[in-house]
Amino acid sequence: MTNVNTNSDNLNLLFHPAAHYGSPADVLNAEELSAPEKRIILSSWASDMYAVESCPALREVPGMSHTVRLADILAALRRLDSDNDDDDPPRGGGVPMRLRRPWAAAERHGA
Repeated sequence: MTNVNTNSDNLNLLFHPAAHYGSPADVLNAEELSAPEKRIILSSWASDMYAVESCPALREVPGMSHTVRLADILAALRRLDSDNDDDDPPRGGGVPMRLRRPWAAAERHGA
């Protein structure tokens, strides 16, 4: 289980983050928040619930005087994840390799 600060000031930050943070960068730079708390705030901002109807790439978060770009929120979440992935194994990828079958050469040569 993650350690989330439960004092009333931090709960207010979690439930009303727009009143305290004006951008995804502000959330990332907030030293008083743990990584899980930052993820909660940024994920809530990315929610479709806050999407601007005529422009879904923007989020209109209650309590903020301006819209926030979804791309900025997602970039902040990726940065948060990359800061915390020291324990994760490296991603797979690259060009798939075909293993040579020893019997395939014999089939081609009619043996």
